[in-house]
Amino acid sequence: MSPAQDRLTYPDSWYAASATPLPAQPALEGRIEADVCILGAGYTGLSAALELAEAGYKVVVLEAERIGWGASGRNGGQAIAGFGCGEAKLEALIGFDDAKKMFDMSVDGLRWLRGRIDRHGIDCDWRDGHATVPIKPRQQRDVEEAVEDFNTRYGHPVQWWDRERLRSELASDRYLGAMYDPVSGHLHPLAYALGLGRAALDAGVRIFEGSRVTELVRGTRPVLKTAHGEVVCDTAILAGNALLRGIAPELESRMMPVGTYIAATPPLGEARARELIRNDMAVADTNWALDYFRLGRDHRLLFGGRASYSTMTPPNLRGVMTRRMHRVFPQLRDVGIEYLWGGMIDISLNRAPHWGRLSPNLYFAQGFSGHGLIAAGLAGTVMAEAIRGQSERLDLFAKIRHHPFPGGRTLRTPLLVAAMAWYKLRDALW
Repeated sequence: MSPAQDRLTYPDSWYAASATPLPAQPALEGRIEADVCILGAGYTGLSAALELAEAGYKVVVLEAERIGWGASGRNGGQAIAGFGCGEAKLEALIGFDDAKKMFDMSVDGLRWLRGRIDRHGIDCDWRDGHATVPIKPRQQRDVEEAVEDFNTRYGHPVQWWDRERLRSELASDRYLGAMYDPVSGHLHPLAYALGLGRAALDAGVRIFEGSRVTELVRGTRPVLKTAHGEVVCDTAILAGNALLRGIAPELESRMMPVGTYIAATPPLGEARARELIRNDMAVADTNWALDYFRLGRDHRLLFGGRASYSTMTPPNLRGVMTRRMHRVFPQLRDVGIEYLWGGMIDISLNRAPHWGRLSPNLYFAQGFSGHGLIAAGLAGTVMAEAIRGQSERLDLFAKIRHHPFPGGRTLRTPLLVAAMAWYKLRDALW
């Protein structure tokens, strides 16, 4: 192991402090060959690698940092059926029939996740239940309509809880009710990523850490180059998402990195924690710049929110996150923050998933738009199916048209910041 490898660490977070790391994997040295080479050892890349290796493919994964280092190891841990754009947007883009097929696939993704946890003994603290909670009357109307839609048109059994019913499970007066989904849930995201990584290694996948891809050479046999080596393969998968830099400009122009942040309180004790969320569900509100929260296994509150569309860490982030947490749970005004971290997620312009091929032997998936825990694993599975000759599910996602963000590399971030300011103003005023 090189000295540079020894210095590879995970960003400071409660996840990193509470997960059992895998042994460091070597950096790529020299030239090797593979059936499939995957850029990125997050949920997408690891899921694809595991499926392909179990089918007999020779698979190599190149990771710039450590397994699960990016969004897969830092996210909110909320595993939610559906996609970031919502069902109405998908219906507008591709019609109801295909939108329902995609939604059903997301539910399959939940089953795949649960199956992998059980099959490989992944200790990642899975908990059932997720609540979507409105704050304003217009949001309540939208959520109640969504409950009706899910039950009647999508065949997905969710429940509407009025304010009193919600209050029996969630000790906050901020919300007007909830759409409760017993199928969705939450987990320890880094522990899950490490479990997928362990399963992939056991299946024969070669994972190289500290091996940032610096160049992609396209052709009949793609070549992925790093500082000290290269992989020649029959098929390549680009699963870098928000951290894909300089490799495929046509993908990067259709993806915007967005910063999101999570705070963790000190352990509250089991009794006090369960007073906050009695049924241990995950919760997310319906604001554009939303709050989302859940309990950790050691009875601390994990509270996320405060997205940054400029990619710069917001000023006084600790104070901002503390105020947001106390606005939801004023009974925690004596409680501060022990851990505070952030990371980049990727969003597409229409918030819909952007998956497909750049050529017959070059696959990609991005645009998870805040719903990546399930969607990213599903993307890996769907791409693995396509490589094995069953492309129907990937072809369905490829129907969605995606446009570049306006403004080019120079102006697209300022334009997005301006647009997000409007949505935040709308949430604040009506």
